[in-house]
Amino acid sequence: MTNFSAAFLGADAVDVAIAKGIDFDGSPIPSEKLALYNEVMGLEAGRQRSGVSNTMRSRIVRIGAKHIPQAELDQKLIAAGFAPLKEKEIAFYYGQ
Repeated sequence: MTNFSAAFLGADAVDVAIAKGIDFDGSPIPSEKLALYNEVMGLEAGRQRSGVSNTMRSRIVRIGAKHIPQAELDQKLIAAGFAPLKEKEIAFYYGQ
C-alpha cells in the first residue's frame, strides 16, 4: 500500500487522491462514493458564481476557521479589505 499522506500535502492532495480513486491509506474509494462526489461537483461546476472576491472570502473563512482563532481571522479579513466575519459564520465555524 502506498502512503499518500506522505506524498501529497496541501489543498491539491485530496483532488489527486479522488482522481486516482485511492484514499490516503492506499485503499480504493468505493465507486458509490466517487459517483456521488462527481455528481455533486458537476452540479457545483454549473452554478453561476457571484464573483472571484466573494469566492476567495468564502474559502478563506471556511479554511481559515480551522487554523486561525476567530478574532485573528476577523482582523485579517478586515485588513485585506474583505467583510468581517458574519454572526452566522462565527456560530457555524466557531460554535458561538
